[in-house]
Amino acid sequence: MNKKIAIIDYGMGNLRSVSKALELCGADVDIITESTQIKNYNSIILPGVGAFKPAMTILEEKKLDVAVKEHILNKKMFLGICLGFQLLFSKSYEDGLHEGLNIVEGTVEKFVPKQNEKLIVPHMGWNKIFISKTNKTVKEMYNGIKDESYVYFVHSYFCKPANKEYIATTTNHSIDFCSSIAIDNIWGCQFHPEKSSTIGLQLLKNFVSKCEDSNGSN
Repeated sequence: MNKKIAIIDYGMGNLRSVSKALELCGADVDIITESTQIKNYNSIILPGVGAFKPAMTILEEKKLDVAVKEHILNKKMFLGICLGFQLLFSKSYEDGLHEGLNIVEGTVEKFVPKQNEKLIVPHMGWNKIFISKTNKTVKEMYNGIKDESYVYFVHSYFCKPANKEYIATTTNHSIDFCSSIAIDNIWGCQFHPEKSSTIGLQLLKNFVSKCEDSNGSN
C-alpha cells in the first residue's frame, strides 16, 4: 500500500509537478486546502513560489499556520520546498520585515553582491549542494545522494538558521548559504526537488520512506 501524503494548496505555486514527482516515488497524494484537513495526515508538504508576506497572510487567514505548527510539534513528517521552506523561519526581510512561522529560529535575507561583484539575482538554475558531515538527520534526508550533486534553484532570498547544526546542505552563490535543513521530522530545501531530476526524486523517495501510513480521511 502506498504512503498517503498531503500537499497544502494555499495558492502559491504549481502543485502538479510536486504531486507527480511524489507519485513516481510511490506515494498517494492528496491536495488539501483547509487547516482542519491537516490532522488527518502523518506527512505533509508545504511548497510555494512567490513573495513571503502574501504567503504568510494566506496561511494566517486560513489558520493553516496553526495547523502546520501543531503537525510539526506532534513529530509528524514535514517537508517545506522553496517558499514553503522560507516560511518556517522567524522573519523575512523581503520587501520589509515580516514574521514567519518561527518554527526554525533564523532569518530570510536577500542576496547582496560584494564590492565590485556582478551577482545574478535571482539565483536560478543548477548548482551544487555540499552535504553536512555533522547534521544527525542528514543521512536520512540525503540517503543515496552524493556530495556535490546538482539540484535546481529559483530564488532571490536565502535562509539563515540561527543554529548551524540544523543545516543539511550548503550551496555557493557569492556566499555559502543554507540550501536545506534537517531537524528530526522537519525537512526543508530551498531548491526544487521536483525539478531536480534523479537527485530530487531520490530526496522525495527518502521523505516517502520516512512517512507513516495515514487514512487521509477528510
